[in-house]
Amino acid sequence: MDDLPELGFYGLAGHSATPRDLLAEVAEGERLGLGSVFLSERFTTKEAAALSGAAAAASERIGIATAATNHNTRHPLLTATFATTLHRLSGGRFALGLGRGFDMLFDVMGLPRVTTAQLEDVIGVLRRLWRGEAVAGHDGPAGNFPYLSQDPSFDEDIPIILTAMGDRTLEFAGRVADAVVLHTFFTDETLAKAVATVRRGALEAGRDPDSVRVWSVLATVGDHLDEELRLRKLVGRLATYLQGYGDLLVRVNGWDPAVLERFRADDLVAGHPGAFDVIGTPGDLRHVAGLLPDEWLAASATGTPEQCAARVLDQFAAGADGVILHGATPAELAPVLDAYRRVRPDGLADRPRNPGRSR
Repeated sequence: MDDLPELGFYGLAGHSATPRDLLAEVAEGERLGLGSVFLSERFTTKEAAALSGAAAAASERIGIATAATNHNTRHPLLTATFATTLHRLSGGRFALGLGRGFDMLFDVMGLPRVTTAQLEDVIGVLRRLWRGEAVAGHDGPAGNFPYLSQDPSFDEDIPIILTAMGDRTLEFAGRVADAVVLHTFFTDETLAKAVATVRRGALEAGRDPDSVRVWSVLATVGDHLDEELRLRKLVGRLATYLQGYGDLLVRVNGWDPAVLERFRADDLVAGHPGAFDVIGTPGDLRHVAGLLPDEWLAASATGTPEQCAARVLDQFAAGADGVILHGATPAELAPVLDAYRRVRPDGLADRPRNPGRSR
């Protein structure tokens, strides 16, 4: 079975109380030919370094990326060591994915909010450490570090991925990152605009715009799944995003903010004690489905495996270099992958296994 380096999946998509499931998911994803596994982080049972190590140990070919962890939760020397360890453990298949995270969560944790200046500063520190340099007397947005060093013999080429949604972050990612992971429920128009914004940021920084690999994230919820599972993976996931950062998602997609206000004002939504994709009942999810326009839910891959495969092709047509099939396990994606192989465009087989590399 041919590998598909242009496709990825999220390990333990959403919430998981059984992180050991990742071992089977990665093995199955590799067997099915998926190119990369992306690992999000939640402060419960989804710590990114541990999951990345498990993914590397359970695989031989598949690319591995954090998408994303937050630099402010670890000392930069620890982050550098985490990435170097995974780089060597995986035989060069690992990419370090960073993101902004959530301001309100960092406020209650007592951590500084993540800024663009901090990200640029810490990326510079990490790359210097990976080149074997010592960082002495550093005083910048990411912190004050009298002396940092890993090993002067190091010359590690570890890609950095940034997750991005808004225009300023997309442009910034084009300037400094090796790859970009976008967000679920982007319309095709928003995806095309995001890709163009990343390319513009790279060009303005004097970089080859095609040197930044851009991954779209496509919620893939086929009809071969049962109704409750489809509701949780599609309606529940979108509703959870709207709970957390709906204003940003609505703004980048050009959706009607009045619909978001009505969603938030709904009695069930306003009083819901947690994330819909985790604790929402089937009744809750059916109710929420009535609050969300079909247009919003259509920013996904649904229907038959063939229809889902066609939506993957739409992502490439909009400019994406790779597509993360989000919200489903590799086993759940198998019918879609079969259909995709029948319509797969030429010229994708030589994409790098490491999801942070463009060539």
